Amino acid sequence: MKKLLVVASSLDLRAPLSSTPSWWQLLKALAEQGVELVVAPYQGPPIESPWWTAAANPCQLEGDAVGLLKRYSPPRKAPALPSTDADSLSDRVTRELVERVTKPRWRKHLVHLIESHRDFDAVFFLTVPPNHFGGIPKLIEQCYGLPTYFYDGDVPASLPRFAGFRTGFRIYQGADLSEYACVLSSSKGGVDDLRRLGARDVRVLYYAADPTLFSPENEQLEQDIDVFFYGHGSEYREEWLAAMLDVPSRELPEARFAVRGTHLGTMPHVQQLPYASFEKLKHYCSRSRVNLLITRQAHTSVYGSSTARPFELAALGCAMVSNPYLGVEEWFEPDRELILVRNSAEAVATYRRLLADPSTRRELG
Repeated sequence: MKKLLVVASSLDLRAPLSSTPSWWQLLKALAEQGVELVVAPYQGPPIESPWWTAAANPCQLEGDAVGLLKRYSPPRKAPALPSTDADSLSDRVTRELVERVTKPRWRKHLVHLIESHRDFDAVFFLTVPPNHFGGIPKLIEQCYGLPTYFYDGDVPASLPRFAGFRTGFRIYQGADLSEYACVLSSSKGGVDDLRRLGARDVRVLYYAADPTLFSPENEQLEQDIDVFFYGHGSEYREEWLAAMLDVPSRELPEARFAVRGTHLGTMPHVQQLPYASFEKLKHYCSRSRVNLLITRQAHTSVYGSSTARPFELAALGCAMVSNPYLGVEEWFEPDRELILVRNSAEAVATYRRLLADPSTRRELG
């Protein structure tokens, strides 16, 4: 495969979409294997890089307006159980807008790109809502003979059996995964769900970290943060944010707890660090004696559901402490490469032990 047309969820590292750095790394890896890339973002502006040519986002203005509304809307608490709600008014309005605006524009845009270049080998949809592109993969295959591939990097949270994030947006409602030659999943435990949604062929592609981007600092930074977490949103992890950050920060007042992220709730004894840049985030991690993995319940409860965080922290040589995570042994050895805690008491005891023992922290990292 020499040339790919890619529709990526976003290319903007400034936006609080935590998967975007992973898409940069994946696309960089493809380019370094000799694949020529033309990449159009589903959200945000087109951004050039040394590894791809950027194509326009045909719905950028509308997407920016929706993003602004989401940013200033209050976060909703995720329900404890998967949603069984009937079709809501917002669902119907969203579908109407998709059918009238989003889908026709993307269909026209992708057809234009394919006919302009004429030498694509395939089209890759990278964690975009498949129900916003319904019928387009089939059109591409029938009219241009190009296979299409879809990667869902949000499995299992994106699946119908889970309730979704703050927006309540359902990406599989009305989608037909049989349109794609292959569907890629970031979760081993989500494979059967994707098959039930019609996928003809499902493969697992776990998250990873590019060691040229995530590597220990050349110069040893002063570790002035004791316990650190970075992430976006409290949905599906409110309990563990309390158990691993809020409660321990009260019980260990001499320790400096810090977070970098958005919509993580109010924790009076935890310092909120500036959002800053992607590069600055790596400095935060390296400056921290203990780095936390507080993974959403949707991911921790479905076997082998990968996220980017543990791979990034491991590549940086950080000592990691995590909430219970089903299938984490697929990638890391518990107690040797990371420590799992089951409640706030274990978290407090673990932090106290690690903060007093630099050699154990180095061994974990």
